[in-house]
Amino acid sequence: MKNSLWAVCLSLLLPVAAFAAGTGKFGQLNGNPGLKSASAIVLDAEGNVIYGKDTDTVRPIASITKVMTAMVILDAGLDLEEKITVTRDDRDLVRLTGSRLEYGATLTRREMLLLALMSSENRAASALGRTYPGGLKAFISAMNLKAESLGMRNSQFADPAGLHGDNLSTARDLAVMVRAAGRYPLIAEASTTPGMAVYPFAGRGALNYNNTNRLLKNQSWEIGLSKTGYLNEAGRCLVMQATIEGEPVSIVLLNSFGKLTPFGDSNRLRKWMLASS
Repeated sequence: MKNSLWAVCLSLLLPVAAFAAGTGKFGQLNGNPGLKSASAIVLDAEGNVIYGKDTDTVRPIASITKVMTAMVILDAGLDLEEKITVTRDDRDLVRLTGSRLEYGATLTRREMLLLALMSSENRAASALGRTYPGGLKAFISAMNLKAESLGMRNSQFADPAGLHGDNLSTARDLAVMVRAAGRYPLIAEASTTPGMAVYPFAGRGALNYNNTNRLLKNQSWEIGLSKTGYLNEAGRCLVMQATIEGEPVSIVLLNSFGKLTPFGDSNRLRKWMLASS
């Protein structure tokens, strides 16, 4: 797997996906939204740039990785109702995080995908990668091939959950990924589900999970796709597809300092766009 230095060098050598300036409702905006995120980009429905800030710096992306995981699983056409059981191979040996999905927890592939996207369940994402045809190594290869096919030239993926710091991308590349993910109805549904209960253990009660994006509870937001992420080296990250004043937009916010900063930046962006339109 390529290391972080290689990826940074790659960002300087390879061309990035070209985006035109916005031409729609939010095409001619004035001023600055004052975002706290280190990198940000907003695209309109046609992929034109409405706003950009440090869009091509390669950064760790943490659990934003799980969006790619979901696309690769769905592309493979695997049986979503097949039962998957969590094993010791799914434990986090990188960050040593815990999980309520103890060894022996059994859910359908669909439920694992829902938990990975909605509540960022790491063991669910790891189990999805491990049970991919050919195993985890084949899955990671498929993630990188998918990124290449989308034109994400400054990105690399190292594990299905986003626990490795070598899951790297740019705001510009992630905007490409988010637009592609929006074409998968199950990703849109799973990532915007407010909460769900699952029953992974026979004879035991439900485990309740909630969505990690608090903006889904805000009635002023119309969100069609969502994923949060966090690692120390990645900061707080957020990607979304949303509709603002009838206009679909894709939003990427990377390396925000503070637990609430991505949500604050999202609100600052929305307020700025509405005031400038």
